[in-house]
Amino acid sequence: MTPPSPAAGAWKLRTSSSTLSFGHKPNFVHFISNRTHKHLLLTHIATTSNFKHKHKNTVTMVKAVVAGASGGIGQPLSLLLKASPLVDHLSLYDVVNTPGVTADLSHISSIATIDGYLPADDGLKKALTGADIVVIPAGIPRKPGMTRDDLFKINAGIVQGLVQGIAETCPDAFILIISNPVNSTVPIAAEVLKKAGKFNPKKLFGVTTLDVVRAETFVQALTGTKDPAKTVIPVIGGHSGETIVPLFSLAKPAVNIPADKLDALTNRVQFGGDEVVKAKDGAGSATLSMAYAGFRFAEAVIKAAKGESGVVEPTFVYLPGVNGGEEIAKETGLEYFSVPVELGKDGAQKAVNVVKDVNDYEKKLLTKCYEGLKGNIEKGVDFVHNPPAK
Repeated sequence: MTPPSPAAGAWKLRTSSSTLSFGHKPNFVHFISNRTHKHLLLTHIATTSNFKHKHKNTVTMVKAVVAGASGGIGQPLSLLLKASPLVDHLSLYDVVNTPGVTADLSHISSIATIDGYLPADDGLKKALTGADIVVIPAGIPRKPGMTRDDLFKINAGIVQGLVQGIAETCPDAFILIISNPVNSTVPIAAEVLKKAGKFNPKKLFGVTTLDVVRAETFVQALTGTKDPAKTVIPVIGGHSGETIVPLFSLAKPAVNIPADKLDALTNRVQFGGDEVVKAKDGAGSATLSMAYAGFRFAEAVIKAAKGESGVVEPTFVYLPGVNGGEEIAKETGLEYFSVPVELGKDGAQKAVNVVKDVNDYEKKLLTKCYEGLKGNIEKGVDFVHNPPAK
């Protein structure tokens, strides 16, 4: 995919090293480095002659979109994607502050070109056009006096609107949902796509990677291993509280968790977000670690799309639409569930059934998980089909 050129008639400021293009409307900011264009051209020639020949139908040039780019998660996530050698063009979208975030990130000397949009003048459509992967961290944090139901209605509506835009503009893109509550927002996204006749369950993911990252990190603190990411720990279920089920018994390589530490360790993974909120004196949540986790999963999806094999990450998916998922759906009684998924060029290639291998302690955790998750999923589906009064 070739990154878009500046809009016709855009005002340009030339310097010795770069061209800055500003559209006439304040919702569009576009920055392109001449040196970057040369690099992209050379990269395109190399990948066209070598990579495409080896891996037919795989993605080579990647356009990524961050919807909710100006928020606490969106900004560091956009930074990581801008710096990634796997991304060739990055489009940012948010309802406020996008031009400033775009300008700031445009000064980073990386491969990716970048542009940013506000809602005015079809900004969402422009951001999404030609997208290969869309990451959605959009939403608002809970404010004083706001109930969880109030928060759900707002964030659910935000996700619904963004996914409607994806269905209209880039229905073949990989869609990564970070916006909470993931247990409900992923079913919302699926129902919106179904209504539009654009639902591809292999390309819709709820990002639960932060639960995995926490499990790896907290186990490392107990065991003293040098690199926490080298220990693979399946974390399954959902993405909130007791719906999160870390399977320490299936860690590879095996880890020895003392019996008197297991409850506390499990609870810390399940409620790690509360730890961060408390440490920030209620002034913020786990934005930086979530951005890292979101980037890690996005990077895995892109690597698999480019032809890398053996890429497996836990993610919240629509089980009946993924190979191997039907068996897990029957076992759990749920259509949506987070399990390790093997990723491929077309998205979710195979769901790995680890549920059948859990120990007795983890079975008890799963019982609570199923109860909570069922209601979360139903709430998301119901939001689309029976929208709340405005």
